[in-house]
Amino acid sequence: MRVGVIGATGAVGRELVEVLGRRRFPVTKLRLFASGRSAGTIMPTPFGDTVIEEFSQDAARDLDLALLAVSGDFAKKHAPGLVAAGVTVVDNSSAFRLEDDVPLVVPEVNAAAIGDAKLIANPNCTTAILVVALAPLHAAFGIKRVIVSTYQAASGAGAEGMVELERETRRVLVDGEKARNEVFAHPLAFNVIPHIDSFQPNAYTREEMKVAWESRKIMGLPDLLISCTAVRIPTMRVHGESVTIETERPVTAEAARAVLRQAAGVKVLDDPAALLYPMPLTATGQDDVEAGRIRANPVFGDCGLDFFLCGDQLLKGAALNAVQIAERVPALTRTALRVPA
Repeated sequence: MRVGVIGATGAVGRELVEVLGRRRFPVTKLRLFASGRSAGTIMPTPFGDTVIEEFSQDAARDLDLALLAVSGDFAKKHAPGLVAAGVTVVDNSSAFRLEDDVPLVVPEVNAAAIGDAKLIANPNCTTAILVVALAPLHAAFGIKRVIVSTYQAASGAGAEGMVELERETRRVLVDGEKARNEVFAHPLAFNVIPHIDSFQPNAYTREEMKVAWESRKIMGLPDLLISCTAVRIPTMRVHGESVTIETERPVTAEAARAVLRQAAGVKVLDDPAALLYPMPLTATGQDDVEAGRIRANPVFGDCGLDFFLCGDQLLKGAALNAVQIAERVPALTRTALRVPA
């Protein structure tokens, strides 16, 4: 099928192209779109060298699938026109996630929500990593409330955030100077920042509220109690999440491990005696979300559980999940079946 990646030169855009190739997505023609600054340059891809085009509605109208790795404002401006032209759009921004008529999808959890939609929203990276573990635990034990603290990588701020972290780390270690900041609210090198996105009237940040809002929608639990504290840390591309849940029915660490071992998209790494637990170092470049440090939480008696997750923000948190959505869109599946081998 004819596939376009819009925002192809950014961190998520580049990862989308690689995931399409690695998963052997049925691409007959790949088109890459970016700003005018990048137009005309050649980008190596698994499908061959491809010339980057400047985006326009007319240029993208003949696509079967558009994968958007752009700002929310750009998505709001252009996604409806693409859909009207018959293009299936998977949007990575926050523009449509909470719209009632737009499915918000993590395929391991709610692929059926896609239905016949032509516009599907990809969730916030932190949410996607969280719900692949929460959903199977909810199915097994019921979840009453969730408390999560996140440890989010520089990649969550895009390629610019990763560049800033590398540059400022070098500035400290090599030049012996103080770290500076442009992308982040404070220097990130050798620091942690308990502030991601804008602060809301309730004193939570928008990033923290996204986790609550989006998890409820994806899991179909509008009354689920969720509290999140989101922290930026000086790692490159993996988000960690410390999660505490109170369940409706009694839960044990052994039972939770058994559930998570069977969960799609989850890899259990949980042997503290062997120093085996989730870490950004081991989760980088991995499709599955690592889960470990699974243990009973004494605050909630027989109905409490603690665990730790690590997931690659550019993969399950963004590009991989978007491609997995596209793989489950019925209209695209029918198109792919018509593509000659």
